[in-house]
Amino acid sequence: MSEKSKDKLPRLLRGMKDILPQDQSQWDHLRQKVKAFATSYGFSRIDTPVLEQTSLFVRSVGKGTDIVEKEMFSFVDQGNEQVTLRPEATASIARAFIEHGFVNQPKPVKLFWMGPLFRHDRPQAGRQRQFWQFDFESLGEAHPVVDAELILVAYTIVRELGLEPVVQINSIGDAQDRERYKKALVEYFRPRRNQLSDEIKKRLQRNPLRVLDAKEEEVRILVQDAPQIVDFLSEEANKHFVKVLEHLDELDIPYVLNPRLVRGLDYYNRTVFEIWPTGDDTGQLALGGGGRYDGLVESLGGQPTPAAGFAIGIERLLMKMREANVPIPQPETPRIFIAQLGEASRKKCLKLFEDLRRAGVSAVHSLAKDGIKQQMEIANRIKVKYTMILGQKEMIDGTVLLRDMDNGIQETISFEKVIPEVQKRLERSVLKANRTNVPYA
Repeated sequence: MSEKSKDKLPRLLRGMKDILPQDQSQWDHLRQKVKAFATSYGFSRIDTPVLEQTSLFVRSVGKGTDIVEKEMFSFVDQGNEQVTLRPEATASIARAFIEHGFVNQPKPVKLFWMGPLFRHDRPQAGRQRQFWQFDFESLGEAHPVVDAELILVAYTIVRELGLEPVVQINSIGDAQDRERYKKALVEYFRPRRNQLSDEIKKRLQRNPLRVLDAKEEEVRILVQDAPQIVDFLSEEANKHFVKVLEHLDELDIPYVLNPRLVRGLDYYNRTVFEIWPTGDDTGQLALGGGGRYDGLVESLGGQPTPAAGFAIGIERLLMKMREANVPIPQPETPRIFIAQLGEASRKKCLKLFEDLRRAGVSAVHSLAKDGIKQQMEIANRIKVKYTMILGQKEMIDGTVLLRDMDNGIQETISFEKVIPEVQKRLERSVLKANRTNVPYA
């Protein structure tokens, strides 16, 4: 194919990624683990639409955030309505909480979500423009134990997936606390403005807290001597934070008090936390995070509803698992290959394949191939335990030739008895493998 022809081929959009068949076992392993955690901790599954009204995210995430200003995929649809591909999940869950009357259910309402999100951000390690994450949200209770349970869940999920996480935690207080702190922060940076980039100056003007999580080294150095928000907490907010930490101490969850930690969304208050992989001292590769968002539901038109939650990015989590060589269970390979010779046996083999599937026996075939040699090469490559062969003679006799691929021994078995015979032999091979504690073929 010429270079000119290649240029005409459809290609992935920048920041988008295919999840290929060879990667699916890793994804399935993680999804199953997370779903099991959700069930054991009492979180119910909720799925929300990919498209929402743009105003939902402007009102919840905040006008001055990078997400709203730069990163949302927004457009006017055919009904002349402003819509957006969801850039985060919590706002959609809060919208569903209001719209479907969850406020009338026993509290807290514990919800679990998993799906893709979309941000027109610079693609980076473990983060694409379409990326996947899972969320755990607890709505309806203000008690610090809710915060601690969510941190426990996030920490335990990451650890039981084979990584050593570090919990970074802070309190950003209530609205009045943050207003006082923002003024102090602006005052601190005022004589240092000539050391700031234009982007950081904009942050300082629109949302001063966002200066604290700037990645530029020169800003990080300045932030070290900046006022700390914990010194501006009200007595009530401080008591809440201390109780959260006491619960974490009781749970023996190691944590780092990080006075510079903030979250990039406007709806957070009080407890905020992130899960960092061991060795990451900056949080640039944070696996996820969350915190309390007591005012979100009310800001969207619902009743006052205290709430907290967290989200963890799936791609970044899988990336760190691969880097750490975490063993991931592989899907069971098919145990049976069905080979045929001739048009009549091909029809019979398709029926045999379906009968095996219904009997719970994993099988594979290549019925479009004509030559028996080609089919046996495929069977060897897949490393099946047995191959069933149907040729013209077997069709006449009503039999199947069963070949043991380990030793090459072939036996003729009647068509009616071949499935129970194969089931019995496969069960024996599993028992033998378990006794010798080795993987079975």
